[in-house]
Amino acid sequence: MIDMNILIDEPSEVYHAKAKDFLSSHQLIEFGKCPYLYKKRISGLIEDKDSPAYFVGRAAHTRILEGGAAYESQYAIGGPINPATGKPFGATTKKFLEWQETQQKPVIPFDKAELVEAMNAGVRMNPLACELLETGRAEGVYRADYCGIPSQIRIDWTHPEHGIVDLKTCDDLDAFENDTRKYGYKYQLAFYFAVLQIAVPKLPTPVHIIAVEKKEPYRCGVWMLPEETLLQARMVNEATIERLKTARSDDRWPTGYETIRVLVQ
Repeated sequence: MIDMNILIDEPSEVYHAKAKDFLSSHQLIEFGKCPYLYKKRISGLIEDKDSPAYFVGRAAHTRILEGGAAYESQYAIGGPINPATGKPFGATTKKFLEWQETQQKPVIPFDKAELVEAMNAGVRMNPLACELLETGRAEGVYRADYCGIPSQIRIDWTHPEHGIVDLKTCDDLDAFENDTRKYGYKYQLAFYFAVLQIAVPKLPTPVHIIAVEKKEPYRCGVWMLPEETLLQARMVNEATIERLKTARSDDRWPTGYETIRVLVQ
C-alpha cells in the first residue's frame, strides 16, 4: 500500500519551472537521443511551443483523471453563440477572439471540448481502466536524488495498491505499441518507478498504461509493463545518467552523429 502523503500537489507550471534544477524523465530521454539538443533546451536557447494536440491532451488528462469540476475550473469551455444561426462562432472569428480575451484561463472551443468528452467516455467504457482509476491520486509530484542527481516526477495517476498508472492519448490504438517504442514510454515509466521507489521500496508492479484514441471510435486499452521490462529500461536510464554526468563535467554535448554509421540494406 502506497502512502499518498508522500506525493505533492503542485500546479503544472510550478513543476515545469523547476526543470532547470531537477532532472525529469523527458529530459533524460531527450539527452539520450541528442545531448546537444538537451543542452540547448535547458539553456533556454529553444522555445518550447505548445501545439494544439498537446493542449487538448493536457485538457483530456484533467477531465479524465481529475474530473469534471477540476476541468471546468481550469479551462473556459465553449464560446459565444451566433444568435443568427444558433451555432458557436468559429475559433478565428472576431466575436470568439474578443470573448477569449475576457477569459482568465485557457479556452477549449466547443469542437475540442466535444473531443475531450468523447475521450473521457472512451476511457469509462473500459472496465480495466475504470478499475485502475477508481481509487488514487492524480498528478502527484515527488522529488528525490536519483543516481546522485536531483530528480522529479509528476505521475498521471497513483493507485494505492496498483502503483503507477500513466494515461496516453493516441491516434490509433492498433499502432499504440509502435508509439511506445517511438516515444520511449518504458524509459519514462522506469524513471518514475525508480524515483518513487526511493520513498516506497516495495512499490507495486506492474506499471500500467491507459491509452485512448483521439478519434472515432475512441477505443481505450490498458497495457502493463512487468518488472523485468522496468528493470531493463532502468539499466538503460542509469547508464544514460552516467553519460549525462560526464557531459556536465566535461561540458561536451555531442549530437550523437559524430562518427560514420553503417547503412545495412
